[in-house]
Amino acid sequence: MKASFISRQQEIRYIKHSFTEALCAQLNLTEVQAPLLTSTTEGTQDTLSGYEKAVSVAVKSLQQEYEVVHSLAKWKRAVLGQYGFSEGEGIVAQMKALRPDEEQLSEIHSVLVDQWDWEQVISSQQRSLEQLHETVNKVYTALKTTLDSYQQSYQCAEPPLELPEHIHFITTEALRERFPFLSAKEREHAIAEEYKAVFIQGIGGKLSDGEIHDVRAPDYDDWQLNGDILVWNPILQRSLELSSMGIRVDRTALLQQLAAAGRSSAAEQPWHQLLLAEKMPQTVGGGIGQSRLCMWMMQLPHIGYVQQGVWCPTTREQYAGLL
Repeated sequence: MKASFISRQQEIRYIKHSFTEALCAQLNLTEVQAPLLTSTTEGTQDTLSGYEKAVSVAVKSLQQEYEVVHSLAKWKRAVLGQYGFSEGEGIVAQMKALRPDEEQLSEIHSVLVDQWDWEQVISSQQRSLEQLHETVNKVYTALKTTLDSYQQSYQCAEPPLELPEHIHFITTEALRERFPFLSAKEREHAIAEEYKAVFIQGIGGKLSDGEIHDVRAPDYDDWQLNGDILVWNPILQRSLELSSMGIRVDRTALLQQLAAAGRSSAAEQPWHQLLLAEKMPQTVGGGIGQSRLCMWMMQLPHIGYVQQGVWCPTTREQYAGLL
């Protein structure tokens, strides 16, 4: 038992270190330290779908409320502007967050969220599909490089995981037309099973049938220039979202998306005011799930094998005390 536990921890460490190095090399990123708390008055908190309640922390000495971060989407962009990063340069942080309002804990969902949160400066002219696809391909290259290195270094499960040479791109509208009688999540499973690695593009805005593929906060990704990287998980026989990413909003996209989400008042917050005044750089960025990537590469059936999380007693019993 002890030997297997130590071995698993060593593999987790190897994957995380290797992917950090590969991602930094592909996107010219500098690793930085991540905050755990954010002020409720600055507007840097990621509101996710809009209903999740952040964990609140009262800092007694300051007599002020802070919140545990949901992600670093807006914080990273502010840092790049504050320290004068140039086009083509970026940062990555090892982020940990708490999301206790997850509707259901599962094999891939936990209260604890850990991810590589990265951001890169681009020019105004690079706010395009071409730039988005180029960046996705670089993230995918880092993923393939890490998988190959891991499988060469450790005795992995059989049959070994395989990724296609290229990731497949498809829009949410094209995906709806391809599978009109499936739910959004079922469409993801179907397309991931077919292509094994796919980038689903354009998440947050309404489709032609008036529905949305999935909810996205209106103030970080441009809903026309974002998407999710999915891979096929052969152990769970379903798609697995490894990354949500995109080109970030400019002034026009921010105002349009806040209005569409019924949250126009958020534009009065300090972070949003800086963006509206065009005092922040144009960027592309996203988050890549650390525990999800590890469980997938190690072909484990539950995220709890690679993460110290919170689980109900029946889940712990089902997985024989390994969570």
